[in-house]
Parts: sequence; structure tokens; C-alpha cells
Amino acid sequence: SALELVPFGIKPLLRRAAAYEALERYSLAYVDYKTALQVDGSVQAAHDGVNRMTKALLEKDGVNWRQKLPPIPTVPVSAQMRWSIPSAQAPGANTPPATAPQGEPDQSAASMERARILKEEGNELVKKGNHKKAVEKYSESLKLNKECATYTNRALCYLTLRQYKEAAQDCTEALKLDPKNVKALYRRAQALKELKDYKSSIADIKSLLKTEPKNTAALRLLQELNRA
Repeated sequence: SALELVPFGIKPLLRRAAAYEALERYSLAYVDYKTALQVDGSVQAAHDGVNRMTKALLEKDGVNWRQKLPPIPTVPVSAQMRWSIPSAQAPGANTPPATAPQGEPDQSAASMERARILKEEGNELVKKGNHKKAVEKYSESLKLNKECATYTNRALCYLTLRQYKEAAQDCTEALKLDPKNVKALYRRAQALKELKDYKSSIADIKSLLKTEPKNTAALRLLQELNRA
């Protein structure tokens, strides 16, 4: 494999991590993402991967998920140096962040859990019809973890509160995370319709219908838009 030829190569590590993730072997994916961060702490894909795996493992194994992890290999300094040389900075400039955030994973796991609790509290407030308070909970949750469902939930609140511009913005953020998200497309189409941007609203509904051609709510909204 590529990793046998070049131990601690960033691209092979990220590819293997993605493969493990697709197979739902989250602990092995986590180890590869963490190893990649030791090699170069500035790789955003590895940071994102660690966050996703932390969340998945927390849900799968509970708060003690870390105890079930296989050992994370220690990357020799020579490998860290080698991979940071091509950057615009001086050789080895990427090394400190790679070794510094030792305490970070626990913090990120705690943040994820706090974000999840805040989102659940927001959901409960929506059920009670308290959309204004729910927006506050979702906003706090999003500061800790930018999650697609939290954005679409907050967008629903904004729609109810007739804050259409904010609703559309939240759906746009959700679609950056999940480009085919049906709720985000539908709610943005609703917001854009209220903002009288019918052309963009129709475009969103058509994108949604490519994924779910028989979505009755979307078909109904499209009829309304065609009459507008």
C-alpha cells in the first residue's frame, strides 16, 4: 500500500481514514485522522474527520469510547519535518500545532455532547411552540458544533418567526455541509418565496425534486410558485 512505501503520508492516511469511515469502522478512521494531524496539524480535512469520528464514537460507545480505541502511532519528528517543508513557511513551522493540542480531543468530545444537549433542548422548545427561545438554544449549539440538522431546525424557527432572510442563510449554511439536504432546500425555497425571489425558490425546489421526485410538499410549493 501507499503507506508502506511512504509511512505517515498525509494523502494515503486521509484516503484510508475515509475508507474506514465509509465502512463505519470509526475507531480505525479516528486513529488515521489523528495520525495525519500529528504529521501536519494544519490539515482541515483531518480536523473535520476527528470531529466527525468523535461524534460517531460518542453515540456508538458512550462517554467511555476513548478506552476502546486502538493505539495511535507516534509520528517521528523526521516525518513531521518532511511533510511540512513544501509549505510556504520555514521547514518545521507546521510541527508545533501537530504536537501541541494533546488535551483537545476530550474538550471536543465534551463540546459535541454539550452541542447535542442544547440541540435537544431546542427541539423540545419547538414542540412547545417557543420558537424564539429555541433559536437561542440552537445558536448556542452551533457555536460548539456546526451541524446540518441544527441549521435546518433553526431555519424552521426563523420561518415561523417570519425572519425569512435569516432562515435562508441558515439553509445555505446547512447546504454547505450537505448539498442535497431536502429540508434545507425546501425551507430555503419557502424563505425565498416569502422574500419574493421566485426564480431562486423554484431552482431549490427543482434540486430537491431530483432527490425526491414524489415529495408532495415540494410539488405543492412548486405549483404555488408557478402561479406567483
